[in-house]
Amino acid sequence: MDEPIVEAEPLLVPRPTPLSGGTAATEAKRLLRLAGPLIASFILRNAVQMVSVMFVGHLGELPLAGASLAASLANVTGFSFLAGMAGALDTLCGQAFGARRYGLLGVYKQRAMVVLALACVPVGLVWACAERILLAIGQDPDIAAEAGAYARWLIPSLAAFVPLTCHTRFLQAQSVVVPVMASSGVTAVTHVLVCYALVYKAGMGSRGAALSAAVSYSTNLTILALYVRMSSACNRTWAGFSREAFTGLGDLEWWSFELLVLLSGILPNPKLETSVLSICINTATLLYMVPLGLGTSTSIWGYAYSSEKEVVTYIARMLPILAVSFFVDGLNGSLSGVITGCGKQKIGARVNLGAFYLVGIPTGVLLAFVFRLNGMGLWIGIVCGSISKLVLLLWITLRTNWEDEAIKAKQRVLSS
Repeated sequence: MDEPIVEAEPLLVPRPTPLSGGTAATEAKRLLRLAGPLIASFILRNAVQMVSVMFVGHLGELPLAGASLAASLANVTGFSFLAGMAGALDTLCGQAFGARRYGLLGVYKQRAMVVLALACVPVGLVWACAERILLAIGQDPDIAAEAGAYARWLIPSLAAFVPLTCHTRFLQAQSVVVPVMASSGVTAVTHVLVCYALVYKAGMGSRGAALSAAVSYSTNLTILALYVRMSSACNRTWAGFSREAFTGLGDLEWWSFELLVLLSGILPNPKLETSVLSICINTATLLYMVPLGLGTSTSIWGYAYSSEKEVVTYIARMLPILAVSFFVDGLNGSLSGVITGCGKQKIGARVNLGAFYLVGIPTGVLLAFVFRLNGMGLWIGIVCGSISKLVLLLWITLRTNWEDEAIKAKQRVLSS
């Protein structure tokens, strides 16, 4: 359905006024009402990957190492790449909704699905060749074989991941967060059952854990798609499929975290290092979403992923470093949201590139391979990258001219 032509309004932007105490309190309450369901939905969506790794971890050290390596390769070459592309919806849909150009949100969502679907073709090819790629960069042959099989069984999840990501961002731009949280909750609960059925009952082992992601993402997508089409909350923003979706087709930080697991595969004792780094990444992701969520359970946390005493002991040594990591990343998350809201994803990408690939990764490699700190050294390096990112984002935020940004936002919406 073609979007009606709307005459452009004069670009008059009122000068911002300081917030009074009452206004600030009201705004803070509003943000908390939105943040609560969003935090819950982030945790619940993350549970899909976490639960899969947990199930594989109890199959043995080799399956855990292989699944960890495959998941890291999938994140580096696929999930993070696609999620980063979908991040444009945060800016476009958010600004279109603020400008009351509601019909544009549906067009943006469909356009994003088309672009991301095309991007999935090379991603799937890379995953199909995962074993050869890992062998080429010097990974252990046994782990590479296990990882290659796991990656191939992850390919079907792309078909659901792309539209699910677009639906989620489409709804979040409208502050429709409770349905997103509810659908994520249903998915998280059913994912445990799906994993158990495929891993143990069907006898698929780690392959079943990989395939379970496709089933659970599809469940989540189905719930959100039905909500968008049936709920009155989306009457203004969803008007059906449009031909405009086929016109105008033209977060490096996550990559750096996953690169740690790839590097850990060429350390001494790669099975142990890869397993531990994978658990650290999953744990850090959860901590990043709810800073104090694991305060009372960290002493038994390693056992949730593995029964190997060596792995659990190593995790206990890593937890203090994780505490520093998630504290810094919590601040980075807020500042990154500011950058995304202004449509400055290019600047954000450059910041991530400089902080993690010029500071974090080289520091991690130096500590791990030269100073023999192994996986702990890799993680300390990434903490250094996070601190560098915090300094850069804070500097950019303080230097931003908000009146100019308001004008640019209105121009961006009207140009659509």
